[in-house]
Amino acid sequence: MRLWLRELVLHALRNARGICGSHGQPPPLPVPEKIVATWDAISLGRQPVPEYFNFAHDVLDAWSQLEKAGHRPPIPAFWWVDGTGAEVKWSFEELGEQSRKAANVLEGACGLQPGDRMMLVLPRLPEWWLVSVACMRTGAIMIPGISQLTEKDLKFRLQASRAKAIITSDSLAPRVDAISSDCPSLQTKLLVSDSYRPGWINFRELLREASTEHNCARTRSQDPVAVYFTSGTTGAPKMVEHTQASYGLGFVASGRYQGRWVALTKSDIFWNTTDTGWVKAAWTLFSAWPNGSCIFVHELPRVDAKFILNTLSRFPITTLCCVPTIFRLLVQEDLTRYQFQSLRHCVTGGEALTPDVREKWKSQTGLELHEGYGQSETVLICANPKGMKIKSGSMGKASPPYDVQVVDEEGNILPPGEEGNVAIRVRPTRPFCFFTCYLDNPEKTAASERGDFYITGDRAHMDKDGYFWFMGRNDDVINSSSYRIGPVEVESALAEHPAVLESAVVSSPDPIRGEVVKAFIVLSPAYSSHDPEKLTQELQEHVKRVTAPYKYPRKMAFVSELPKTVSGKIQRSKLRSQEWGNEKQPQKGPISL
Repeated sequence: MRLWLRELVLHALRNARGICGSHGQPPPLPVPEKIVATWDAISLGRQPVPEYFNFAHDVLDAWSQLEKAGHRPPIPAFWWVDGTGAEVKWSFEELGEQSRKAANVLEGACGLQPGDRMMLVLPRLPEWWLVSVACMRTGAIMIPGISQLTEKDLKFRLQASRAKAIITSDSLAPRVDAISSDCPSLQTKLLVSDSYRPGWINFRELLREASTEHNCARTRSQDPVAVYFTSGTTGAPKMVEHTQASYGLGFVASGRYQGRWVALTKSDIFWNTTDTGWVKAAWTLFSAWPNGSCIFVHELPRVDAKFILNTLSRFPITTLCCVPTIFRLLVQEDLTRYQFQSLRHCVTGGEALTPDVREKWKSQTGLELHEGYGQSETVLICANPKGMKIKSGSMGKASPPYDVQVVDEEGNILPPGEEGNVAIRVRPTRPFCFFTCYLDNPEKTAASERGDFYITGDRAHMDKDGYFWFMGRNDDVINSSSYRIGPVEVESALAEHPAVLESAVVSSPDPIRGEVVKAFIVLSPAYSSHDPEKLTQELQEHVKRVTAPYKYPRKMAFVSELPKTVSGKIQRSKLRSQEWGNEKQPQKGPISL
């Protein structure tokens, strides 16, 4: 264990005397809180980032020691279930033992060394978390991918990343075999399965035989730990690189209990329904375990509202994270039929949360939905943390240690109320909890900064109280007759009508106005047989009543589904291209409110 952390742990364990301090002195913090407070101070920029840091060694192994000393409730560190009743439960000690065995597999059978890259394309299986930790122990760089990746997707990612190894399941192995000959860097293929496949190494078999003794790599805080391919709405995915510290310590602050977004303690059981290939799976790992919380995982082969609600009723889950789309499905059920006896806190992010979903969830469960906003390139940027007043429809306030501003095209800070680019200050000091670069793409890395700021590509305005209000991506903003219209505003208005299950709003060419608002709508089942012309008029009038009339969709199309990225984000760019074809879309003018 690193010297600075080892001394802290040993000192805390030696001096733990209960909750009562000396006369006139405040009572000492309980042992785990002393450790987490140190990580928290680093995360908030109040203490320097240590030169050496390894999440597996310095966080998970520290909790293993604290757990053995009786400083943690008797709940698992990891709890996995499937639809058949099978369960896997690991304490921090067991997680450490299993991940050391997995690290020996990666170093032995795979020959991975520090700095080598490994793709993880697995469904919600315990091995995903095990191999993620094993990569940290070996100093290898994990590259998670979603299970819906096609052969083309896999080929692009393997070639671009020059990954040396891949681990996947039976269902994806044939896709890898189809393109592996075109990926010269790929040397090892690991299979998570109870069967065998030619050309593949069976991970489970090797894990059973592996030694539990392993020396963790001595990684520096700035050594890379993960690479994520961004699910951008335009262009080929970019590789975003994060370090042991940017992820390993950067999420501690957002995960902590007091006035923080996820609000976790060592007694909490945290369920995030996200796919393992999405960055939020890493957000869960790096925010829950530093706080000593349990990560709950359901195999969840498909998104089913009743299935999720039954799981919340059956298991003692205290904290839930879902994307707004899933909460939108949940509130269509009769929630009064379910008893969530342990659930106390709910968070959401990944797309805009419409006010109607938040209000329906709260009215039926009594629980707030705390929205957070971030990117693959960052940790939490803005949030509605526990205890802060929520303004419905807002992303909340800036999350420390980031200095978040709304800036114009030259990087000048705009006053409250003016729409502009959401930006994070990176000069004179670049936040440590920030991506290092877009790998092999210095032009894109340079283009992401303007003046002293990193430009997120999202547009918003900040009100006088410091709350941020999302307007849309830069390319999504619609300029109709000099009116600038954010698609999220229109989508939020449409979502309040019971006919609308899901919608996407883009610009569409118009000979008079240049461009107008067009809405692509997936109807709720109860409205699927309604007269399209009458329903169009009804929805248009509805939007005029809910928001400024000039924002209403002058064009409307009812569709069975919306185009989405593999991580579930709506691809407005495809709909926009469909509308404009070979026509040139009008240049976006300067902001004028």
